[in-house]
Amino acid sequence: MAHYQRSGDVPPKRHTQHRDPRGNLYYEELMGEEGFSSDSSLLYHRHVPSAMVDARTWDLPDQTTVPNAPLMPRHLALHGLFPDEEWKGVDAVTGRRLVLGNGDVRISYAVVGVTSPLYRNAIGDEVVFVESGQARVETVFGHLDVDTGDYVVIPRATTHRWVIDGDQPVRLYAIEANSHIAPPKRYLSRYGQLLEHAPYCERDLRLPTYADPVEETDVEVFLKHRGAGPGGITGSVHVVPQHPFDVVGWDGCLYPYVLNVADFEPITGRVHQPPPVHQVFEGHNFVVCNFVPRKVDYHPLAVPVPYYHSNVDSDEVMFYVAGDYEARKGSGIGIGSITLHPGGHPHGPQPSAIEASLGAESFDELAVMVDTFRPLELGEAGRASDDGAYAWSWAGGRR
Repeated sequence: MAHYQRSGDVPPKRHTQHRDPRGNLYYEELMGEEGFSSDSSLLYHRHVPSAMVDARTWDLPDQTTVPNAPLMPRHLALHGLFPDEEWKGVDAVTGRRLVLGNGDVRISYAVVGVTSPLYRNAIGDEVVFVESGQARVETVFGHLDVDTGDYVVIPRATTHRWVIDGDQPVRLYAIEANSHIAPPKRYLSRYGQLLEHAPYCERDLRLPTYADPVEETDVEVFLKHRGAGPGGITGSVHVVPQHPFDVVGWDGCLYPYVLNVADFEPITGRVHQPPPVHQVFEGHNFVVCNFVPRKVDYHPLAVPVPYYHSNVDSDEVMFYVAGDYEARKGSGIGIGSITLHPGGHPHGPQPSAIEASLGAESFDELAVMVDTFRPLELGEAGRASDDGAYAWSWAGGRR
């Protein structure tokens, strides 16, 4: 985000001496995007942020993908990926399973029950949607308490961990970019303020709460970075001599934040509105949208469900979170489902859903959509959760 924030103890002038009460110098770190040419923040550490005492390879979860061939729309049932009590030993970093991916974005899913290791994604920004459950995301900037329906936006290379309290699973839908993730440009002024027509504003964002520095030695940090592995991704583990959460203060325009989907105000119209009105974030070659409970089209002859459309330039991924999704009635789609509608295949509502929607005044549905502008391939979790039948649903199941 481009609006300035300040937390903890920072000096009155940047790049000047800043000392603790005993006269020891704090270590200033610039965390910035696009070299020194975009948003950044300055963090003041008690210890040297570059120090490390050991390193080893991290064998990442399976990152291989296979083409969507033959080209087919697919239904992926994610809730079957972590059966029974398996989630009790799963964390939000090492337990992610890759569902779909390409060179611009990867979509993973995890049902977690234990605290993750410290983690730093050096490939790109992440936006993690909390499908259900409660957690605390501890970061070098402070803590974020998150709950069902929260989007957690984590800038590239932010050291953080997911802390799970209690005995209930936390379901996470992770969208990992090879770029930065931000609000759509059309919602922003040329200086970065969210404009009046935007469906959310700065008041809706939750920022990290300052946390006292952590004193701990020889701490492991799991690092995902560019390399020669599948998808150009490699994992490493760095052992650092002091805990990275040693920041006494920070300020700037780059930091993690949370937006709850309930604070997104839907844009509606007299006739059916196209998907861009549902957009919430964008990255390089992909966008993130959400379909929230809303009043629908109020023209007397309106057809509330979407018209059939061909994704000429994009693949569409819809993750069904809650409610009753009108356009997919009769296709076996339920909560925890993903539909993949690939570019080159026209898609739209199930035929029976069109007549059933006529006269509806509102839709009670919640879904997260990712549209990509390069074809998506199937990860191991995508292959494991494919029902193999969705493509024939518009023909009444006849193959």
